[in-house]
Amino acid sequence: MTPVRITSALVDPSLLELPWNTPLEEWPADHLVALPQGISRHVVRFVKLHGTVYAVKETRERIAEREYDLLRALERISAPAVEAVAIVADRLSVDGESLEPVLVTRHLQFSLPYRAVFSHTLRPETMNRLLDALAALLVRMHLIGFFWGDCSLSNTLFRRDAGAFAAYLVDAETGALHLRLSNGQRSEDLEIARTNIFGEALDLQAAGLLHDQIDPEHVSDEVVRRYETLWNEITFEERVEQDTRRYIEKRIRRLNELGFDVEEVAMSVVDNQVHVRPKVVDAGHHSRRLLRLTGLDAEENQARSLLNDLDTYRAESDLPDESQAAHRWFTEVFEPVVRAVPPHLRRKLEPPELFVQVTDHRFRLSEEAGRDVGLAPAVQSFLADVLVHRPDEQAILGYEPDEIAE
Repeated sequence: MTPVRITSALVDPSLLELPWNTPLEEWPADHLVALPQGISRHVVRFVKLHGTVYAVKETRERIAEREYDLLRALERISAPAVEAVAIVADRLSVDGESLEPVLVTRHLQFSLPYRAVFSHTLRPETMNRLLDALAALLVRMHLIGFFWGDCSLSNTLFRRDAGAFAAYLVDAETGALHLRLSNGQRSEDLEIARTNIFGEALDLQAAGLLHDQIDPEHVSDEVVRRYETLWNEITFEERVEQDTRRYIEKRIRRLNELGFDVEEVAMSVVDNQVHVRPKVVDAGHHSRRLLRLTGLDAEENQARSLLNDLDTYRAESDLPDESQAAHRWFTEVFEPVVRAVPPHLRRKLEPPELFVQVTDHRFRLSEEAGRDVGLAPAVQSFLADVLVHRPDEQAILGYEPDEIAE
C-alpha cells in the first residue's frame, strides 16, 4: 500500500489498494472502467472497487477540499449532485516527487455526460427535454442558495428518464452555498450558463451532432428562457382573495404543463397571500411517496395527481405533520369518493384512476362555473354524466375494485 492521507467521512478501505504513487493519466487499464466521459480541465478516471464505481479527479488540494465540503453540504440537503467520497493527499511518485491530490466521488449510476447523450444527432423534441432538465437543475440549485459559477452541459450528468432526462451537478469547484441568492448572483450564473452552453452547442454543431433545425444561439437562449419561466412560476407571489383551492390547483397544473413534476408543495396563506414552493423530482418518486404515505399503489401520473390533491388538502387543513395529513386525506377524501360509486359501476375504473378522473372533472366544472364547485357535487356529476357511460375495466392493483386498501 502506498502511504497517503485520506480525508473521508466513510472511507472505503479498498481505496488504499489503488496506485496512488502514479499520476492518473498513467494508471494501468486493469484498474479502470470504460465509461462515457465529459470534457474536463482535469484528469479524470473511473475505477470499480467491490461493485462500486468511483470517479477520481486530480486537482489542487485547496480546490479539492472546497469541492468536497460543498458536495457534502449539498448531499445533506438532498440536492441533485454527485456524492463526495474522499480526498487523497500527500501523494508521492516512485521517485519521491509530489503528485496532485485527488477528489473521489461516487459515480452516478446510469448517468451520461452530454457528449454521450449527443453521440447520435438529437431531434429538436429530445433537445427540448434536455434543456428542461438543465433549467430545472439550475432553478433547484438557486432555490437552495447555491451559486454554481460554471453551469454548463459539461458540468452536468444526465439520466435517461422514459423519454425525458433528469440532470445532476457533477462539478462544484467554482460554486458557493449561501442562505439565499440575490437577483444579481442569479443573473451572473445565467449569463455564465448562456456563454458556456453556446460554446458547447457550437462544438456539437462542428462535430455534426446538432440537428439542422437547431441553432446554437437558440439553444443557449432557450435554457435561460426555460429557467426564467420555471423560476417565475415557482417564486412569484400573488394575492388571492377567494377560491384558494382552485388557485393552488391551477398553479400546480401549470407547472405540470411546463413538464415539471412536483414532489411536495410548501403552501401558506397569510393575510390572503399564497406562497407556493414546488420541488422538481425524478420519475417514479410520486409513486413511492404515495405508497409510503397512504399504502396506495398507483402509476406515476396517477400518483402525481393524488399527491397534488393531498398537498392541497394539507394546506387547507393547516396540518404540519405529513403522515397525519395523509391519513386524514385518505379516510376523509379518497375513501368517500371511492365508496360513493354504486356496486354495479365499481368495475369500470380502478380506485386511483377513478379519483384522478373525479378530480379532473371537478376542475373542469369549477373552471366553467368560475368557482370551486366542491367535491361532493363533482362526484355525483361524474357518476351520472361520465362513469355510467364507460366500459368495465379489470382491476390491476392486486385488490378488487370494491375493496379499499387498508
